[in-house]
Amino acid sequence: MPVLHKIVIQDFRNIELQELEFSPNLNCIWGGNGEGKTNLLDAIHYLSMTKSGIQASEKFNYRHGTSAFALSGEYDMGDGIMSRFSIKVADGCEKRIRRDDKPYPRVSEHIGVLPIVLVSPSDTDLVSESGDERRRFVNSFISQMDRQYLSDVQQYNRYLAQRNRLLKDEEPDASLLEAFDCRIAPLASSIHQVRNSFTVSLLPVVQKYYEAISGGRETVSIAYKSDLTGKSWEALAASRSERDRILRYTGAGVHRDDFAFTLDGYPLRRCGSQGQQKSFLVALKFAQYEIMKNAYGFPPILLLDDLFDKLDIDRVGNLLQMVAGHDFGQIFLSDTDKTRTEALVDKITSDRAYFKASGGTFTKIDGQLQD
Repeated sequence: MPVLHKIVIQDFRNIELQELEFSPNLNCIWGGNGEGKTNLLDAIHYLSMTKSGIQASEKFNYRHGTSAFALSGEYDMGDGIMSRFSIKVADGCEKRIRRDDKPYPRVSEHIGVLPIVLVSPSDTDLVSESGDERRRFVNSFISQMDRQYLSDVQQYNRYLAQRNRLLKDEEPDASLLEAFDCRIAPLASSIHQVRNSFTVSLLPVVQKYYEAISGGRETVSIAYKSDLTGKSWEALAASRSERDRILRYTGAGVHRDDFAFTLDGYPLRRCGSQGQQKSFLVALKFAQYEIMKNAYGFPPILLLDDLFDKLDIDRVGNLLQMVAGHDFGQIFLSDTDKTRTEALVDKITSDRAYFKASGGTFTKIDGQLQD
């Protein structure tokens, strides 16, 4: 079970240079808004996923006035084995990722080595934004457990990009389009099957956690929406052949998949309150945690960023009982409410570390948090 022992951060967001050692159990980061709590958690996420869990554009990860950043983490991999992982990112250069100073042949080989789940305020995009966000979440979720799925998605996207470039020609070569469709078809079918099975297994776990958080007040559901439901890629491509030529891009396929979230049968986005949406998102991420834990045989690292925002006191109480009652691994928790933070930490474990965030600097504090 990978446990983050030490991290070194240089020029990442508002963090100039920081070295921190963590508890193998619970690590609590407290401070006001804008002090860097989220940036610290996202640096940990970056070491696992080789990308930010919050910022889509790499340029926003550089500290102001810089054009590069570096992260390194020392992990206890179990059985007394320690490994060091490092990532260096510089503007205009290829991302460099190493394990024990040896570069990975491919970035994708690192995904899943350090399993992680992030719960953050930006999760609201999963409800409020387009299907792109939901597909990105599902891809990230499944890819940590299934490298073949990750490879299939990467290959599909490469062929799709080539197909779209071909469609931009005034007279696209029909034989080349057919060749791309032959390559895309098995990938699309595999991705569709995995996503469909994933949704079936995910739903009851999300419902269980939502009921625990909400006290059984409402019922939530998730439905997988895909152009390939009941149809092969070949049939889909044939039926849209002329339309794709007119649009000059591929207008249907698993790259257009979506996942519909509902509350008592109604769209969560339109009919759910902020508290209900937040409860659903926490249930979704806790379901991710449980499924990954069962798949790996050990718990992933859990990042809880500003967890209690927009939750009423009853839902907060239910959530605290849920967290305290499960066999969790290493947890990183950030909060702006010092009193609430202390109450949560003391309830879960006596083995914990406190950190106070201020202007991108983090101070480890012995005992309870001080003002």
